[in-house]
Amino acid sequence: MKTRITIIDDHQLFREGVKRILDFEPSFEVVAEGDDGDEALRLVEEHKPDVVIMDINMPNVNGVEATRQLVEANPETKVIILSIHDDENYVTHALKTGARGYLLKEMDADTLIEAVKVVADGGSYLHPKVTHNLVNEFRRLATSGGSGGGHHIQPEIRRPLHILTRRECEVLQMLADGKSNRGIGEALFISEKTVKNHVSNILQKMNVNDRTQAVVVAIKNGWVEVR
Repeated sequence: MKTRITIIDDHQLFREGVKRILDFEPSFEVVAEGDDGDEALRLVEEHKPDVVIMDINMPNVNGVEATRQLVEANPETKVIILSIHDDENYVTHALKTGARGYLLKEMDADTLIEAVKVVADGGSYLHPKVTHNLVNEFRRLATSGGSGGGHHIQPEIRRPLHILTRRECEVLQMLADGKSNRGIGEALFISEKTVKNHVSNILQKMNVNDRTQAVVVAIKNGWVEVR
């Protein structure tokens, strides 16, 4: 069965570009489009999509408020927020209202397709740049507590070679650095398909659902550098 998708964005050219990308993926079907939060609620009721791609800044009802209302009324529908803001406050607010994903509008086509697939399968997906900013904020809070804001020296990194291969450890570090699959592939001189296989193996071995959880677990265990 195809993943049914609704796109909500008040910029028609951008919306058409997103639709064009999604139309290239055989397992996707764009069933509806709209340009504001009020219309999003109506379209979801009418078309029952699996995933809604929702712009955060729209007239009338913005994307975050529309997401809150949509998830309350249709908890089975999964929302991916589109935004120009990479600040962690925007991200955490969007996630608290029920969004399953958060993408920056500077995303490439592969990131968009990957995010829809992950979210449709029940996972969460954050744009790599957003992940990196959240990781830095997590690190700051974790290391400043009780220290009076003093200088912190990161302890020696203990790579998780008891569960991951050396190559998977390299990929995990690059996930923490906020690199996309394409960026990881270019850095390691391997294909994106190989990177995706490594990421899938990492998630399975670490028993986590998505990249963000993998990075957070890795930081807590001292398996990656935060730089």
